[in-house]
Amino acid sequence: MFIDENETPETWWVSAVLRTIRAVALVFDVITFPVHLLIQRPWRRRALSRRIKARVVESTNDYITVRSTSQPCELHQRLVRDEVNTMEKMLRASATRWQDRKCLGTRTVLSEEDEPQPNGRVFKKYKMGDYNWYSHTDVERQARQFGAGLRALGAEPRANIVMFAETRVEWMIAAHGCFTQSIPVVTIYSTLGDDAIAHGINETEVSTVITSHDLLPKFKRILDKTPNVKTIIYMEDQLKTTPKDGFKDGIKIIGYKEVVEMGRTSNIEPVPPSPTDTAIIMYTSGSTGVPKGVILSHRNMVATLKAFLDAIPIYSDDILLGFLPLAHVFELLSENMCILAGVPIGYSTPLTMLDSSSKIMKGTAGDATVLQPTCITTVPLIMDRISKGITDKVTRSGPLASAFFKWAYSYKQLWMRRGYDTPLLNRIVFAKVRALLGGRIRLMISGGAPLAPDTHTQVRLCLCCDVVAGYGLTETTSCATVMDILDRSTGRVGAPTTGLEIKLVNWEEGNYRVTNKPFPQGEVVIGGDSVAEGYYKNPTKTREEFLDEGGRRWFRSGDVGELHHDGCIKIIDRKKDLVKLQAGEYVSLGKVEAELKTCPLVENICVYGDSSKSHTVALVVPNAALLSELAAKVGIADAPLEQLCQSAPLEKAVLREIADHARKCGLEKFEVPAAVKLCKEVWSPDMGLVTAAFKIKRRDIQERYKEDIKRMYAS
Repeated sequence: MFIDENETPETWWVSAVLRTIRAVALVFDVITFPVHLLIQRPWRRRALSRRIKARVVESTNDYITVRSTSQPCELHQRLVRDEVNTMEKMLRASATRWQDRKCLGTRTVLSEEDEPQPNGRVFKKYKMGDYNWYSHTDVERQARQFGAGLRALGAEPRANIVMFAETRVEWMIAAHGCFTQSIPVVTIYSTLGDDAIAHGINETEVSTVITSHDLLPKFKRILDKTPNVKTIIYMEDQLKTTPKDGFKDGIKIIGYKEVVEMGRTSNIEPVPPSPTDTAIIMYTSGSTGVPKGVILSHRNMVATLKAFLDAIPIYSDDILLGFLPLAHVFELLSENMCILAGVPIGYSTPLTMLDSSSKIMKGTAGDATVLQPTCITTVPLIMDRISKGITDKVTRSGPLASAFFKWAYSYKQLWMRRGYDTPLLNRIVFAKVRALLGGRIRLMISGGAPLAPDTHTQVRLCLCCDVVAGYGLTETTSCATVMDILDRSTGRVGAPTTGLEIKLVNWEEGNYRVTNKPFPQGEVVIGGDSVAEGYYKNPTKTREEFLDEGGRRWFRSGDVGELHHDGCIKIIDRKKDLVKLQAGEYVSLGKVEAELKTCPLVENICVYGDSSKSHTVALVVPNAALLSELAAKVGIADAPLEQLCQSAPLEKAVLREIADHARKCGLEKFEVPAAVKLCKEVWSPDMGLVTAAFKIKRRDIQERYKEDIKRMYAS
């Protein structure tokens, strides 16, 4: 044996250890292969992954229509048989079936205490206990009482009420309380700024707002802009008393529990809604202008529940960790699906979810560790952060541990492509990663934005769970397509759900046609009972984007899809994101951003293309820690972030990193930004640069950084 002249003794030693591990693994594979073959039956997985999931039902030179091959599941059939066609009936049906089974849970906060940090600073941290649970019967009863309490306060059936609160048990119960009295719920994200909140309240003409202890102080400012508001109901804090002074005269401020008690002692009966009554007025994220209120009926919501039940394998012995905003239709319908299926939902927040979360006291377990969920709903932004966190931890773990993890990752990926799992490796290598979310996660459901293939693969492998991506819009009650759980591919969004049809329609300007080879392409148009009634007080926009045809309600999504041979859809472009460069090449800004967001250096990115130029440029919010490391490599040490973001040499270094990453992702040369601007601000909804769902607001970003864009093109 000898040391290669290009290897140091340390790297040679690591290589030698890895060669030994590979040799042992090869022997182990040969010995155990027959056992794994018989137990795992990989040919079945491969066949199920490739099976036809949707079929073409109509085809012309202008459009092609596909429909799911799946059949309604047992619970879907039960809903039809029992004539459950409203959300009020849905809650009653779940209470009748599941009764005293756990339904919604909140973790007890025992105390908030000062915790000294190693640097001498002191932070407020929570000392937390176990979860307290409401049964299905409790939830149904309290929803009825809360609805009656609203009526006792003067609320009327079919008169809107705003819900402006963080995700928690009371949010869900209050919404169902409104449904019992045929009161439409207007949902507003808790992260929005004052003007956006006032816009939603004023446009829907509400007089009653439901909020929380933490958000109530905002109304000291907002009430001056919302003259119709007369009553504010707040959800109480576990530890603190809610101050009610300092508000505009004439405003009634009352606690959630008081409203429940008013309803309990009243004789007010429910006013059940009809399927066509409005259940929710949900404001879209507003990435291209002022948010639009989407009118979702009870029929829309029940149709999506049926479709989700058919598409997502969820069982009564599962547990869901709920933390995404319930003001997002995807989370709201996912959680209601769990209620229907008898799956307990334990609520959490990003501040308390993990053992390492910012509000968790040292020695106290995070919510995921205590709850040990089996299912979680998430969004690509969080999945990207999990993926980057894994990559960063591996990089910092030392040469041997890092090399071993990379080998284990490649080894598992190889066998998974063949249809096998690697149970021994899961226990030895990936158990620590899996333990971050409680150690029992089997299913992650991702929606809200495109999921990058690399992120999808890494989370699926490292957390040893199925990752199901879906596609939908607020205008389709979050429903359109869902991946089959046995589909091993990435980068696709699955086949149409039951009850819906998807039509690809030619978009001549973008050269997307259903006659394209090898796959039909076109704008995605979605039809079925999940398609919304329209936009609130906006008949012109409703006529532009919705249509009734062939006995169905249809919505033009603006997204461009590609139909694969098994009936699955791949979203390949968006009409509003397409830019034609000077030389005639089309660049999908959204696609480029989705790929470049997986670069460890990139926290957020907005790509800009000028049709009079031959290339694109990018505004980048960098990862501060990794930017500092890169700065040290180019000779800039110990500088604050603001100074680093103004460094021309560092901009060039970041551009090289992005270009290298873009090549690995398979982007074309003309798609790769030719210049970057490093932004010191982290884009947030309060700044108006991203939506409440953290999708970038392209026009607002371009307006804010227009001088920097000019500079990048000039250079």
